[in-house]
Amino acid sequence: MRGSPVDESWKLSWQRARHHEGFTRGARAFFALAAVLACGWWADWQAELMPVLLGVIASALTETDDSWRGRLRAQLLALGCFGLMALAVWATVSWPWALMGAMVVSAWALTLLGALSERYRAIAFGSLILFIYAALAADASRAAAEQATPLMLAGAAWYGVVSVVWSLAMPRAPVRFRMARLYAVLGEYLRLKALLLEPVRDVDLERRRMALALHNGRVVDALNAAKESLMSRMGRGTPPPWLQTAMHQYLAAQDVHERVSSSHEHYDLLAQSFFHSDVLYRCQRVLTLLGEQALKLSVAIQEQSRPQHWGATGRAIEDMQAAIAHQDAAAAAALNASDAANTPPHPMARPLRSLHALGHNLTAMAGVFAGALALPADPQADSAVDHTLFDREPRSLRDAGSRLRAQLSARSAWLRHSVRLSLSLAVGFAVMQATADPHGYWILLTIVFVSQPQYAATQTRLLQRAKGTAMGLALGWAAIQLFPGALVQAALLVFAGAVFFGARHTRYTLATAAVTMLLLLSFQQMGTSQGVIAARLLDTAVGCLIAAAASWLVWPHWQSRQWPQLAAQVLQTQALYLRAILAQYHSGKCDHLEYRLARRNAHNADAALSNSYSAMLKEPLRVRGNAAVMASFLCLSHTQLNYLSALGAQRGAQGTQPVDDATQALARTLLVSLQQLSQELERAQQQSGVRRRHAVAAPAVEQVLREFGTPQAAMPQPPASAHSLMAAQLLLVGKVFPQLQAHARQLVEPDAGAAGRA
Repeated sequence: MRGSPVDESWKLSWQRARHHEGFTRGARAFFALAAVLACGWWADWQAELMPVLLGVIASALTETDDSWRGRLRAQLLALGCFGLMALAVWATVSWPWALMGAMVVSAWALTLLGALSERYRAIAFGSLILFIYAALAADASRAAAEQATPLMLAGAAWYGVVSVVWSLAMPRAPVRFRMARLYAVLGEYLRLKALLLEPVRDVDLERRRMALALHNGRVVDALNAAKESLMSRMGRGTPPPWLQTAMHQYLAAQDVHERVSSSHEHYDLLAQSFFHSDVLYRCQRVLTLLGEQALKLSVAIQEQSRPQHWGATGRAIEDMQAAIAHQDAAAAAALNASDAANTPPHPMARPLRSLHALGHNLTAMAGVFAGALALPADPQADSAVDHTLFDREPRSLRDAGSRLRAQLSARSAWLRHSVRLSLSLAVGFAVMQATADPHGYWILLTIVFVSQPQYAATQTRLLQRAKGTAMGLALGWAAIQLFPGALVQAALLVFAGAVFFGARHTRYTLATAAVTMLLLLSFQQMGTSQGVIAARLLDTAVGCLIAAAASWLVWPHWQSRQWPQLAAQVLQTQALYLRAILAQYHSGKCDHLEYRLARRNAHNADAALSNSYSAMLKEPLRVRGNAAVMASFLCLSHTQLNYLSALGAQRGAQGTQPVDDATQALARTLLVSLQQLSQELERAQQQSGVRRRHAVAAPAVEQVLREFGTPQAAMPQPPASAHSLMAAQLLLVGKVFPQLQAHARQLVEPDAGAAGRA
């Protein structure tokens, strides 16, 4: 007998929450905080609870997705940094301005340390938070510091034990969360890509291309997060079956991403050519169903179940292939009705070739999805697949030192952020000393929490912080009035801590409200909550104002000024990707590490460009530069990457066929042209501020296209020697490149566009 609709709704909500990553983080924090409070109540250590809780919070802030071995190493390193921070506070607490100097130097060094990787960023952030916590505990006297610091370190060590044991006992959950998110964002990318295949009039394709390019950054971020999660758990021996399955799913997602990001033709040309046919709707339906299949696969991975497909995708592919065959028959009939010897190439030859490539790509993509949940039936076949992943973590102290030295440049976002954060903390400390604010360290905590390397991220975070603080104080006050019992308040305190750690990566406003409620309840437990609400509001506002002013005035890292460098990186990585693809056409398809790394670097550079554009739109108008040129460059570079991805996706069909001399010449010219344009942009970025007399060099791509048989004023129509799909894709890249070149010239020469229009 089925339960009531309310019971079913609660059960469904509980299942969704249980399979959410935030639930796992919150449950871990709940256990650690509950154990601390239980021990404190049992031993009657009410006064010692606050330092231990602060240590637990600081340690939890250093946690990243890692294996138990990696988490153990990170925890030991974090405890070492915590000890250094506590020692610095103990040595300087008697002299406030010396304490400020130690804090400023620590903030600068720790922020630069965060440039190494996400693991070191988390450790640096948690260490700086513990420095402020220790200074807050030692505000009364050095004796107070000597008493509170060991308790903080004990709390940090306790959470480290919980985290390591949790990672050892449940290693699969983080990987499952990353893979589920990857397929979820991949499904959305498929949906956005399907919108480009709609053969209707007055469609704003550029706007849809921009949405696709911006979402591609999210897909790349999800791919990188999944890769890091797998990398941290890959040992020297044979991985367990569940990890092999996850690796298989990751490689399948990479294959799907390359295929779905492929473009075999200008979509407006396809829409015009097949306007009176339903073939593009058939292709769009297949792509939409594949997007739904990716979302179902995401849910299945998260819930450890099998997705239900009901055969709709297979039937849609059959309908699509039948529609393509119908177009072939119509074109053949039209050709037979004319004198083939005296007529030019049929106008439908090029659209039909692209349509066949599109259909083949969609069919192959469906096959990738079909095998994404299980390993191949033949273990020997799977062992032949290169499962090697590239580890971007520092491999040695020398490697880490060289990476840190590379950040000592005025163009480094991390160096600018470290200087900005250090000066902000100095100003906040000066305000605290000038006003003799007993809770002034909350100003410093607010600055640390809201300050981000990017101006847009800082503004977003400080608004969330202010809103969350107000909500948390209201909820905390209501909880104190409604539940005066100490035991109930302690339970609410633990619950608030769990919500904070569960939501801080996804819903920062809620997380801030939870940690503010935790703080208010903690003061209530110690009997010192008088005046806390007003002080918290005022100090949060002051900290937000200081951070906002610093992000505007102190060495800001405006995105428009980084675009020549980012654009150069995009072109360089696309050149290396093209080189890797060409090598595969000569040797045959093989998804080894070198090829996958070239492909991933090209997409990483494209994602960095799209993320920079998104951040730039949130910056002040006066520093955005020529946003229209940047938007056009982003769309064109992403389109060019789509054409290269199509080359990579069709390696299996063309890899063993010889390439004619004309196609090889075009490929070499495009390769050299991409590298030359990249080098010109890099030189222009290095000479920023100096008047340049020479614009970006113009490689002779148009001349090669003319020699290849392409009229410059018309869309490329491949000659008889270039009927292969490879030649067709290279022609599309060659057509986009001159436009990219013109926009690159406007990036480094802002007056070039105006001069050209005059």
